Amino acid sequence: MATMADVARQARVSISTVSHVINGTRYVSDETRQRVLTAVEDTGYIHNTVARSLVTSSTKSIGLAISAISNFYFADLVAALESQVRLAGYTLLLTDTHDDAEEELKVVQALHQRRVDGILLATEAHGPGSPALRYLEELSIPTVLVDRCASPRFDQVGTENIESSAHLVLHLAQLGHRRIGMVSGRAGLVTSAERITGYRIGLKRAGLPPDPELIASGASNAHNAEAAIARLLTLPDPPTALFVANNHMTIGVMRALDKRGVHVPDDLALSVFDDFEWASIFRPRLTSIAQPIRQIAATAMDLLAERITEPDQPPRAVRLKPRFMHRESCGCLR
Repeated sequence: MATMADVARQARVSISTVSHVINGTRYVSDETRQRVLTAVEDTGYIHNTVARSLVTSSTKSIGLAISAISNFYFADLVAALESQVRLAGYTLLLTDTHDDAEEELKVVQALHQRRVDGILLATEAHGPGSPALRYLEELSIPTVLVDRCASPRFDQVGTENIESSAHLVLHLAQLGHRRIGMVSGRAGLVTSAERITGYRIGLKRAGLPPDPELIASGASNAHNAEAAIARLLTLPDPPTALFVANNHMTIGVMRALDKRGVHVPDDLALSVFDDFEWASIFRPRLTSIAQPIRQIAATAMDLLAERITEPDQPPRAVRLKPRFMHRESCGCLR
């Protein structure tokens, strides 16, 4: 089995120089670097993905940094992305950002150190100034933002959030509701801000005045959504209808309403963003906005493949239209 010393001897350099070339730990001239890479190949030293990537400049791997555990929608998105990555001939390396900006930077750096060819990122940033986005931009790492379209300086693909949210709210207003509450997502996320904007546009189109007390943050998780319901239902003039901004919070909302003996839609109409497997099983079945998950995944991989091969092209933004799933929880199909 070839050793680093064998590579150094054939390349006529020191062992430390071989180490620097392989690990990228110090500048080495192009001529010397090429001699080392040729020696690596000729001697058969380190026949693994990383070694091959030194010669081919490709590991045929894609990194995915996403909050895959805490959000059911993202779990479905991960499965769809893995399928598309595999069809494109790559291997997917999955990392969890844990909904934390500092952790997001760490996992992006770790993926870069693994020499992935590109990164798919569902960023925690509300804007382009996050540490992870700065890191990706400064090092010109091929990147596509998925779902959370935080910066126009990157390729990005996601669902159209504003008009679809406005549609749900207007639908509730057209059923006669004048007090429409919202359980919003975590502050600082692009998707949260866009769905709040859509909620307000829906109220405006219905001729309803905005009331800040009718928006309660569910922080994008079931536990906080339960607390949000408790606050909304104890208002002097509580809502008669609700718009819930993601499926994880919908679970908490349904749990909270059940504990309080509030029946949907007889006591409270309900519409939600994100369709999921159980939405058509709940009784009543949930009126929802269904995101085009498979189309998002396919578009994301197409954008990333093109960015890898054509790194200098202008960034592109794609927003895909979701579907309105009209069921009973809004009250009009009963």
